[in-house]
Amino acid sequence: MISKSCGLAGKGGKPVLRTQVAIIGSGPSGLLLGQLLHRSGIDNIILDRVSKDHILGRVRAGVLEDGSVRELQAAGAGGRMAAEGIPHNELNLAFAGRRHFIDLKAHTGKDVLFYGQVELTRDLMALREAAGLTTYYSADNVRPHDFDGDRPYVSCDIEGIETRIDCDFIAGCDGQHGICRQTVPAAAITVFEKVYPFGWVGILADVPPVSVGLMYVNHERGFALCSLRSPTRSRYFIQCNTDERLENWPDQAFWDEFRRRLPEETAAEVTTGPSLEKSITPLRSFVAEPIRFGRMFLVGDAAHIVPPTGAKGLNLAISDVHYLHQALLEFYGEGSSAGLDAYSQKALSRAWKAVRFSWWMTNLMHRFPDTGPFEQRMQETELAYVLESRNAAAAVAENYIGLPY
Repeated sequence: MISKSCGLAGKGGKPVLRTQVAIIGSGPSGLLLGQLLHRSGIDNIILDRVSKDHILGRVRAGVLEDGSVRELQAAGAGGRMAAEGIPHNELNLAFAGRRHFIDLKAHTGKDVLFYGQVELTRDLMALREAAGLTTYYSADNVRPHDFDGDRPYVSCDIEGIETRIDCDFIAGCDGQHGICRQTVPAAAITVFEKVYPFGWVGILADVPPVSVGLMYVNHERGFALCSLRSPTRSRYFIQCNTDERLENWPDQAFWDEFRRRLPEETAAEVTTGPSLEKSITPLRSFVAEPIRFGRMFLVGDAAHIVPPTGAKGLNLAISDVHYLHQALLEFYGEGSSAGLDAYSQKALSRAWKAVRFSWWMTNLMHRFPDTGPFEQRMQETELAYVLESRNAAAAVAENYIGLPY
């Protein structure tokens, strides 16, 4: 068993905790990392600036790659996912008013799984609570310190009390607006970014999904996406302008426009209903390099953002967790820093491939401000090639299922 230490000490009247890995952020990446470390005998504390209810109230992704499913199973979080998740092996692409599909399983032997991020997060929270592991929600003024040396620590206010957490390593799982990346000196990090000239209006509704389940639509009025969360809950999107406001999209207006963009036979299968949640999502690609800074490691959205077109955001966070968990296991179990030294290169290599796929899908399926007859014909030709070429279809399926770790 790997040795660990965790305790509470007094230092100048200020509480001081000790752990091996301090995890900032209790979204899926932070919770999954904490669970995997716990199962490996590595002590950890999780901190988050928001409440548990706030985290569970965020409606996010719902498509899990094969590798993500296996990683969650390894963490002991596969029970409810296996019972309630929906396997899906058909990627539908629609253009010129017709629906076409790529058989994911025929090309890869694998499928994707529909299981909402909120449910995944709920499962990981329950595992952490059942194990009696330490998590501090609604912690104020969380900030990493001295991660460029041998004794990093995190300062924060827990229930109004200034607290210090001494640790061996810090995992920054705190998202794109989190403090960890902000704390890195500007000269030590390079940012690559592309902002797309449109967004998505999304709706979540308790209505059965259209029979195709998952479909990407290229239409002259703009992109549309059919997805789902369960046999009775659907998640749908349509492309919109960047300056759109939610008040411009009452439910009926959304349903009318959504059906207008679908092939006729699919539009006839859509069941409408009141929205449970509605949002506007801007589309952007963002990658930070490197994502290791001494003894602090960026994970998930703190390190990279992708357009949701390729369903890669949550899955990239899980692959980051995989690499970091393996590196920490090697460090504590074998005394080797090789995995830690390679973390940034391994995680970013896979991330950039997912960024490329999301960029390709976004360019293929959306109408851009400068899309003219030539550009539209190129999109249609590219789509036709993907469907007519077994090799091209296999490449799309391989990327959608998820590249190996």
